[in-house]
Amino acid sequence: MKEGRNLEFKREITNSFLKTVSAFANFSGGKILFGVDDDGTPVGVSEPERVRLDIENKINDSINPKPDYSININRKTGVITIAVSEGKFKPYFYRGKAYRRSDTATIEVDQLELKRLALEGSNLYYEGLSCGAIEPTFDYFEKKLIKILGVSRLSEDILRTFGFLGDEKQYNIAAALFADENKFSGIDIAKFGNSLSEIMDRETHSGISILQQYDMAVSMYKRYYQYEKIDGIERKTVDIIPEMAFREAVANALVHRTWDVNSHIRISMFADRIEIASPGGLPKGLTKEEYINGYISNLRNPIIGNVFFRLHLIEMFGTGIKRIQEAYSGATRQPSFDVTENAVFVSLPCLTTTYEITTANKKVMEVLESGMRLSSSEIATRLNWSKSKTIRALNTLHDRGYIQKNGNGRGTTYGR
Repeated sequence: MKEGRNLEFKREITNSFLKTVSAFANFSGGKILFGVDDDGTPVGVSEPERVRLDIENKINDSINPKPDYSININRKTGVITIAVSEGKFKPYFYRGKAYRRSDTATIEVDQLELKRLALEGSNLYYEGLSCGAIEPTFDYFEKKLIKILGVSRLSEDILRTFGFLGDEKQYNIAAALFADENKFSGIDIAKFGNSLSEIMDRETHSGISILQQYDMAVSMYKRYYQYEKIDGIERKTVDIIPEMAFREAVANALVHRTWDVNSHIRISMFADRIEIASPGGLPKGLTKEEYINGYISNLRNPIIGNVFFRLHLIEMFGTGIKRIQEAYSGATRQPSFDVTENAVFVSLPCLTTTYEITTANKKVMEVLESGMRLSSSEIATRLNWSKSKTIRALNTLHDRGYIQKNGNGRGTTYGR
C-alpha cells in the first residue's frame, strides 16, 4: 500500500491533516491513516479513543462547511482511518483556504479552481453563467438548424429549448459560444512540413461560433487528408485519415474542453498523423481508463454537448472514443489517447504512411511501431547502435514530427 492522490499516511497527529481533509472533500474523496509510517508500515497510535475524539473536534471546528466523513479504529494495529467523502457543498475551507491533492502532496487551489468549486457547490456549470447584457446574433447557428433539423427560423423559444436563456431572459456563456461573435478562444490549426519549424499552412479560428470553427477545421482536414480516386467509371473519395475519426475528435474537444481557460484547441497536422490537444484535462471524476473506454460520468458542458448531439455532430455521450477506434478497425496503426492534468491529447495516424527518411531511421520507426514509449538507451540496445547514433536519429525524427518526445534528462522517452 502506497500513498497517492486519495490516500495519505500520518505517523503522528498534527493540524496539517486538516488541509488533506479539505482536499478530499473538494475533490473525489480519500482516506487518511493515522499511525502509519511513510512506507506504509502500521505503528499505531497511543490512546486511540482519545485521539479519535481529538480528530473529530479538529475537523468539526476547523473545516467549513462540515465535511462528510467517518472514523474507524483498528483494534489490532491501533491505526485510525478517516474516510472523507467528496462533498456537495463546495468549496470546503481550512483556515479560509481550499486545498486539493497533487499526487501525494496537498496544495492550495488557485483562483480559477476555487471559482470552479464554488460553481459546483451551487450545482452550476461555467457555460450556464450569464454572459452579460449582450444581444448576440445566431445566423450561422440558424442555418445549421434549418439545414439539419428543418426548422423554419430561429425563435426565442428554440433558444430557450437549447438552454441559451436563463429565467431573466439573459443569454449564458453557452449561447455566446454558438453566437456569430464572442470573446472566447477557439481552434488553432497548423500544417507542418518536414519539421516542426516548417509551417506550410495555418488557420486560427476564434471569436466566432464554435459550429463554424468545427466546419472550418473539417474543411482544412479535407484539403490535406482526402483525395479523389477514379475506380472504373466511379470517382471515389479516399481518406488518408478517417474523416469520421477526425470529426469525432474535434467535436469531443469542443464539447469537453474547459472554456474558462484562455487557450486554443490545437490541431497539428503532420505527414503521418494529426494531433489534437484540448485544454482542461478530463471532466472531474473521470479517470483516463474510463475516458478511453468511452464512459462519461460527468459532462463538463452539458448545454454544448446537447446542441452537438441534437445537430448529429456527436452520437450518444461518451461514445466518441469508441467511434474513433471503430474508424481504425483493422488498420495497422491505431489512434492513441493521452491525458494530463491540464489537457487531453488525441493522435490520429494515417491509414497508410510513407516516411521521407533514411533506411536507418526507418529502423527506429519500426522499433516504436508497437506504440510503446522507450528511452534512447532501450532503443539503442534493440538496434545494437551506439548511443550517439541513436540520439541523432531520434532528434531527426522528432524535428520532422514523426515521433513524440516526453520528459527531460534520464526520464526522456520516445514514442509514435
